[in-house]
Amino acid sequence: MSASRGSRRRRTRRRADMPLLGGARPPIAALLALLLAVAGTTALVLGDRDRALVDRAVLTSQQHVAEDGALSLRASLDESVTDIERAAAQFGGDRAGAPDALMDQLGKVYGKWRGTAVVDPGSGTLLAARGENIPLATVLGDRAGQPGARNPQDPKAKEPEAGGSAPLGPQLVRLPSGETRMLVVAALRGERPRLLVASGTLNVPGISSGEDRSLLVVDSAGTVLASDGPSVARKAWAKSARKKAAAESAKTPEPGGHPGASGHLMGTGRGDTRMAVGYAAAGRAPGETSAAGGLGLSVVTSVEITEDPSAVRTQAFGLVAAGVLLVLALIVGWVLLTTVQRPLLQLYLESRRLARGELDRPVRRFKGREPARVGAALESLRRQLLGERPTRSGRARGGFGTRGSVIVCAVVLLAWAAPLLLLVNRAGGAVAVPQQLVEDQRRRTDTASDRVRKALNEGWADVASVAQVIGADDREASEAADRAVLEKTLREHGRYRAVYVVDGAGKVLAHAGAAAHHPAGKAPHDDSVVQLNTSGKEPLIAAYAAVPGGKGRAVVGEYDPQFLVSMVTRPGLGQVWLIDKAHRVVAADRAHGFRAFTKLPSGHLDDLAVTAAKHPGKTSGTAVLHRGGGTSDLAAAAPFTGGGAVKDLGWQVVSSQPTSWLELPEYRAQRRTMLAGLLGVTAAVACLGWLHIIVIRPLRALADRAEALAGGDRRTVLFPQHHDETGAVVRNLELIRQQLARPSGRT
Repeated sequence: MSASRGSRRRRTRRRADMPLLGGARPPIAALLALLLAVAGTTALVLGDRDRALVDRAVLTSQQHVAEDGALSLRASLDESVTDIERAAAQFGGDRAGAPDALMDQLGKVYGKWRGTAVVDPGSGTLLAARGENIPLATVLGDRAGQPGARNPQDPKAKEPEAGGSAPLGPQLVRLPSGETRMLVVAALRGERPRLLVASGTLNVPGISSGEDRSLLVVDSAGTVLASDGPSVARKAWAKSARKKAAAESAKTPEPGGHPGASGHLMGTGRGDTRMAVGYAAAGRAPGETSAAGGLGLSVVTSVEITEDPSAVRTQAFGLVAAGVLLVLALIVGWVLLTTVQRPLLQLYLESRRLARGELDRPVRRFKGREPARVGAALESLRRQLLGERPTRSGRARGGFGTRGSVIVCAVVLLAWAAPLLLLVNRAGGAVAVPQQLVEDQRRRTDTASDRVRKALNEGWADVASVAQVIGADDREASEAADRAVLEKTLREHGRYRAVYVVDGAGKVLAHAGAAAHHPAGKAPHDDSVVQLNTSGKEPLIAAYAAVPGGKGRAVVGEYDPQFLVSMVTRPGLGQVWLIDKAHRVVAADRAHGFRAFTKLPSGHLDDLAVTAAKHPGKTSGTAVLHRGGGTSDLAAAAPFTGGGAVKDLGWQVVSSQPTSWLELPEYRAQRRTMLAGLLGVTAAVACLGWLHIIVIRPLRALADRAEALAGGDRRTVLFPQHHDETGAVVRNLELIRQQLARPSGRT
C-alpha cells in the first residue's frame, strides 16, 4: 500500500515538473504559421492586374461626380424651399401687406422663380401673381381657377368652390410641354389664410457637361425629369442606371458617406469605347432635415471612354517572393529550434535528473552562450552534490548567444520584407493617368466653386430679405423687434455666426450672435459679399444688404468659417482650398485643415490659379496633370463665374490630388506589394519580440542565477516567473539549492 502511494506521489511530482504550453514553442509555431500565411497572401494579391477594360479609378470618379451633382441638386432645392418658407413667415402675419406688395418684395430679393402667386386656399381665388402661369390645379385641385384667372380683377373669372386644404412643402409637377417644375407652397400667417406658391425649373446640377458627358435627373420611378449633354435616353445602359438609382434611393446611407445611395456601373460599348456610368440619390442621412431629400430624385452621369487592354504584370514576382519567404521561414524555424527550443528542453531534462539525485553521469555540453553557461553550472552543482567544494572554474562564456540568434533571424526576415515595403514595385511619377480623370478633376472642382458661389449668393439673399422686413418697420420701431428678427434668422441658418444692423456711420444698432466685425466708423458696403480682412487667425466674410429707405442702414450677415469649410469638403477630390484674389487660403477641406491667409503649398498651383483667372468668361476651370520630383498629381482651379453678390470677390477653388491615391492598376500593385512587406515586418517583429520577452530574457537571467548558485550562493531563493521550460529549470535549481543547503549537502 505504501509503495503504491509513493509511486503515485512520484508520478504526480513528475507531472507537476512538466511545463505547460508556453515558452519557446508558441512564438516559434506562430511565426512559422504567420510566415506561411504571408507567403500565400503575397502570391495571391500580387497576381497580374488587368485594367478590366475601364480603370476602376474612372468608374469611381463617375460615382463621385454623380454624388457632387446630387448634393448640389439637393442643396439648391432645399435652399429654394427655405427661401419661400422664410419669405412667407417674414412677409406674412403682422407684417402682411397687399398681395401685390408681397410679390414685389419677393421679386426684389429672389429672382430665380419663374412664377409666384398668392392664393386663397379656401375659395381658390388667385390674389396676386408674377411671372409664368402656375399650375394651381396641382395645389388646389378642383378649387383652382383657370389659367386666365391670373388677373384677380377679371369680372368673368369664375369663383371656385370653398373648402379643403392644400399640401404644404415642395412637389414636382410635369407640364404638358414635358418640362418639370418644382412647386413650393407655404402658408402666409394672418387673420385670413393665404398661400404663397412659387414655381421653379428643375435644372441639372452645376456640373459642366460638355460634348462627352451626359447628365440626367430622374425620379423614383426612373423617369427623366431633366437632362444635359448628348442624348442618351434611349440607350439600354441609361435605363438600367436609372432603375438602379431609383431602386437604391430609399436605402439607408452609410455613416460618413454620401447621404443617399450611390454607385457606378459599366455601360454598353461600341468598338474600343464604353460608357462609364455613375449614379447618386439626392437623399438625406438619418437625422437630417431635407425637404428635397424626400422627393426621391437621383443624378445619373455618363461619359464615353476608350478601353485599355494592358495589364500590370506582377504575378511572377509575387510567386518568386512567396517562394523565397517559404525558404527563409524554414531556415528561421530550423535555427530557432536548434538554438533555442531544443537546448531549453535538454536543460530541463538535465536539471530534473540532478534534482532527483541521479548524479551518476556528467551533464552534457551545450552549444550557445546561455545554454552552455547553464550546463556548466549544472555540472558544477552535480559535483558539489557529490561532495566537492563550490568553484567558478566551470563557467562558460563563449559561443553565440540566443539573443544573437533571434537578431539574425529578424534581420533575415526584414531583408525580405523591407524592400517590398519601401523599394520594390514602385509606380513612380510616370504612370499613365487616363485623361478622363483630369477632366473629372476639373469638373468636380468647377462644381465645388459653383456650389460655394451659390451658397454665398443665397446667404446674401437671406440678408436682403431681412433688410426688407426691417425696412418695412416704422422708423421708431423698437430695437427689440429688430433683434428678434435677427435672432430668428440666426437660428434658421447655420451659415452665419452673427447677424446685425449698422447705421450709415457704421454703428451697430441691433445684434445677434457672435461679436460684430464691421469696421467702426465706416459706412456699410454696398449690396454684396465682402472680405473684411486679409490677415489674422480666421477669415471674416460678410454679406451686406441695404435697408430700403433706411437712410444708410444695412443688415450684415457674417459667415461662419466652418460653413465655408463644409462647402469645399468632398470625398475623392484630394486637398481642396478656397482662395481669394491674392491667392491666400480662406478655407480648406476638413481632412487637411488650413491656416488662414497662407499661400498655396506649391508653385504650380499658383500658376494654375493665375491661368484660370485669365479666363473670366469660361464656365469651367482649368486642370493639369503635374509631374515633378518623382511624383504626380491632378490639379485644378475654378474661379467664381456667374455674377451675383460675389462678383467682386475674385475667389477660386483649387484642388490637388496625388495620383498615388487613385485606383489605377500600377498603384494597386504598389499598395499590395507594400501590404505584403508590412505583413512580413509585423509577423517578424511580433513573434520574435514575443520570443525575446518570454524566453530569451528569462534564459539570460537563469544563466546568472545558475552560476551564482554554483559559486556558493545558498541563501537566494529561486522561484520561476512563468510555467514554461525556463521556469521548470528554475524550479529544479531551487530543489538543488535546498539539497545543498542541508548540513549533509545531500538527501
